[in-house]
Amino acid sequence: QVQYVESGGGLVQPGESLTLSCVVSGVAFGRSTVGWFRQAPGKEREKVGCLSSTGGAAIYADSVRGRFTVSRDNAKNTIYLQMDSLKPEDTANYYCSVDPFITITTMCAGFDGDWRSHGQGSQVTVSS
Repeated sequence: QVQYVESGGGLVQPGESLTLSCVVSGVAFGRSTVGWFRQAPGKEREKVGCLSSTGGAAIYADSVRGRFTVSRDNAKNTIYLQMDSLKPEDTANYYCSVDPFITITTMCAGFDGDWRSHGQGSQVTVSS
């Protein structure tokens, strides 16, 4: 069973930066696709970005491309989401996900992507 420990959420002002971390266990992390998703109250889930097992390929939602970066440290079984130039519309609960059986094309398909397990969520609030 995959286990996740997310950290790094909080309250920031527009234009500021924030980094989320997600430590994963119970899965072959080095062979897994990883990704981040978000969901705001009353809205559907939205894929944020996905990264291949090698880190060599990534997909991002149009709404965050150029501002957010997904990265990974396979030695630490950790996924990161670096968020820059944050906007109020980025306010949401952010979830990490890992899956050794699907590619980034599947995990980040469409608007909401695809996941089979995810972390507990980290609240990010962008407000002045």
